[in-house]
Amino acid sequence: MNRAAQWEQLTAGGEWDIIIIGGGATGLACAVDAASRGLRTLLLERSDFAKGTSSRATKLVHGGVRYLAQGNIRLVKEALAERGWLLRQAPQVCHPLAFVIPVYRWWQKWYYGFGLWLYETLSFRQRLGPTRLLSKAATLEALPGINPVKLCGGIRYYDGQFDDARLAITLARTAVTAGATLLNYVAVTGFIRNGATINGVTAQDMVTGAGITCSARVIINATGVFADTLLQLAEQSARQTITPSQGVHLVVSRSFLPGSHALMIPKTTDGRVLFAIPWREQLLIGTTDTPVPAVTEEPIALPEEIDFILANINQYTLRVVTRADIKAIFTGLRPLAAAGAGTKTAIMPRDHRVLRLPSGLLHITGGKWTTCRRMAEDAINLAAKSFPRRDLPCRTTHMRLHGYSTAVNHHHLDVYGSDAPKLLALTAAEPRLTTLVHPDYPFTLAEVVWAVQAEMAMTVEDVLARRVRLLFIDARAAVEAAPVVASEMALLLRRDTEWQTAQVESFTRLARHYTADAG
Repeated sequence: MNRAAQWEQLTAGGEWDIIIIGGGATGLACAVDAASRGLRTLLLERSDFAKGTSSRATKLVHGGVRYLAQGNIRLVKEALAERGWLLRQAPQVCHPLAFVIPVYRWWQKWYYGFGLWLYETLSFRQRLGPTRLLSKAATLEALPGINPVKLCGGIRYYDGQFDDARLAITLARTAVTAGATLLNYVAVTGFIRNGATINGVTAQDMVTGAGITCSARVIINATGVFADTLLQLAEQSARQTITPSQGVHLVVSRSFLPGSHALMIPKTTDGRVLFAIPWREQLLIGTTDTPVPAVTEEPIALPEEIDFILANINQYTLRVVTRADIKAIFTGLRPLAAAGAGTKTAIMPRDHRVLRLPSGLLHITGGKWTTCRRMAEDAINLAAKSFPRRDLPCRTTHMRLHGYSTAVNHHHLDVYGSDAPKLLALTAAEPRLTTLVHPDYPFTLAEVVWAVQAEMAMTVEDVLARRVRLLFIDARAAVEAAPVVASEMALLLRRDTEWQTAQVESFTRLARHYTADAG
């Protein structure tokens, strides 16, 4: 997946069948679906793939236990089916994970146990493991570091875990293999109309400044939390279809809960669930659900959100987690499909909606990572009605994603799947590429080279935030690694020392938002 080659395909001319605007979970899944049906597909992303919400999830592939408590059985069943698809078709980045709910009142074991048994039952043939009631001793064994005072036992159940930004790249490479053309750092600047109907876009390459015009039978707005901005441009109205909600996550040392199980807190002080999940050798704790008045590309955690997470997790851990223990903070915005005024975002449905607007624009709202394939299927099914003479059935149901591999080497390169040997081959050919970008973490210069040459990374942020995830694991370490990464990228992209300096300075400013000092 080389950017220069993708740009050549973009500028070769001709009409596209579908243009997808947005390179997050929804847009990338749409590109996979459309291209696999034989449609000539173009995807344009104004920043990097998964730059926004799609790299800032809680890293769960799940049906949504709390949606079950809300009585949304349909959404849970759909999400559980799609969870199964992701675990089957991309096992290198998605895998089962055991969760334990510790209980401190005897009746909670049966109350939560019944709900989780129902959750498991709704999985049908795609169950990941049996739900079990645990004794106090078994709970302490599964969750070392948990507070044992008044502990009555627990419930163990299974769900899925993934690396969101890595899955985004996996989808991008799958789409390219299927024949799609994908460009990051190409911003759509306007729409072209044939009367009242939109049949194309104008766009600008943010790297070179070059402008381009593209026409297509169908245009899809898959820009997530930014979808209303494009909708308003297309429809020339102030219509609001999204209610944004902010979710904050903290990353701390795994030593606070060193076991292999994740902790699920079934009810926080605001009625949500809270997770503490082993991820990338650290412990990820989240999340919040805070309504926000406006969407921004880099949402910042509020001090009260950080305090909320710390207060709730410290009710369950033996060791107190403090602000000083936080290695990274990341915040994402959820593109919730708008409900009635005054509705709490924590109880808003995570269902998705696909609309064909009067202008002809297909507009997607809502949804979540777990259901991205189903969202794409629904969107492309609607788009396919614009091609009535072509047989265009969905082909993604049994499609393996790029890099498919069931090998588990307990190595950080496992997320690359079948591409991992190619990275190792880089170091064999050029031993200096075994150099670590930071002494405390396993990421190497070979991964920087791979990110640029095979995954369209254009900035230091692309590499450290979304290709190797160091910014999301340890923000201060990422800042220390930035000069090394910038130097290697400058060689690959043929940039000068001024570019290197600007990249390091820009990344350092960005990384401040990922530390506890920002909240």
